[in-house]
Amino acid sequence: MLKWVYLLGALVGASTTWWFNLHALSEIGAGFSPQAFFMVGFEGSSLLGSVAADFWVGSTVSLIWMIAEARRLKMRHAWAFVVITFAVAWACALPLFLFFRERQLEAAA
Repeated sequence: MLKWVYLLGALVGASTTWWFNLHALSEIGAGFSPQAFFMVGFEGSSLLGSVAADFWVGSTVSLIWMIAEARRLKMRHAWAFVVITFAVAWACALPLFLFFRERQLEAAA
């Protein structure tokens, strides 16, 4: 049951973050660059800077854990979660990893 909660979290994480990403891209317009897209969180206000720093620290530590845990459990394609983190959203990658981790644990039991 828990794995389905994780999968739902991945879907919600992908859809909600990309709704905001697409909105931000329309605001940035022709001046879009990857650096501008990622740095805007630090420049908006102190609160946005705090949220951005929280994301970078949390996502970095969780990515290290995901790779280590995937190796420990002999999960294939662990690199895909790193790609999903930066191409889609960390809010999608972490719950998706937890979904596949639960499947791996169930298969090993």
